[in-house]
Amino acid sequence: MSTVSYALTDSATMIRRNLKRMVRYPSMTVMLMVMPVVFLLLFVFVFGGTLGAGIGGAAAGRAEYVNYVTPAIILMTITSAIQGTSISVAMDMTEGIVDRFRTMAIARVSVLTGHVVGSLIQTMLSITAVIGVALLVGFRPSADVGGWFATVGVLLLMTFAFVWLAAALGLASKTVESSSNVGLPLVLLPFLGSGFVPTDSMPTALRWFAEYQPFTPLIETLRGLLMGTPIGNNAFIALGWCVVIGLGGYLWSKKLFNRESTR
Repeated sequence: MSTVSYALTDSATMIRRNLKRMVRYPSMTVMLMVMPVVFLLLFVFVFGGTLGAGIGGAAAGRAEYVNYVTPAIILMTITSAIQGTSISVAMDMTEGIVDRFRTMAIARVSVLTGHVVGSLIQTMLSITAVIGVALLVGFRPSADVGGWFATVGVLLLMTFAFVWLAAALGLASKTVESSSNVGLPLVLLPFLGSGFVPTDSMPTALRWFAEYQPFTPLIETLRGLLMGTPIGNNAFIALGWCVVIGLGGYLWSKKLFNRESTR
């Protein structure tokens, strides 16, 4: 077998390991689903009447707002995955299993690949559950089949990028406890973008930050694909941010993992 074949085989083994862990300990998957659903229900049923009127007019209310806010909740589902991935990586690094792997004839890249692909699958399942709940509470996307395929592609790209960043944050954490908090700023950033209210309703300084931070073009791209609103150049900006975040997370993860190997 070639080196690439060995790497693919070992990566498949590590992916199965992480999927079995996900089945054995479903609490993390449930948590990833519950938090976005809670935010969805909170904003739709508690704030939706008022905020929806501000977005779509007095007659719109909650029905308009659930269509507006769901793309932001979907993105929050992805950022929530950072916490789960960081914890899983930190657990492996601190509990000695990675040291055991290093004594075995397996491809080094397979360890992180298993975490990334396993988290990718876990996150897409969570997104599916969140969209299902959103449909139950009134979310009515106007996307056609092509729009849904494009949406799935964008979600996969976003998730892949953020999960690599999560792997790096888990490697950088000194303890499992600290790894559970490193992704918190990313969970909060959608609130400071166009996810819950239009940016033109914000004070000048906050509006400037909201318009130029990475989550606003990501949200507007999802909103445009699902609801048919104008995307403009947000898709290209979102793609650029995904490349920067994903490549940066991968290179940082690789550097940290190799540094740990030399200790």
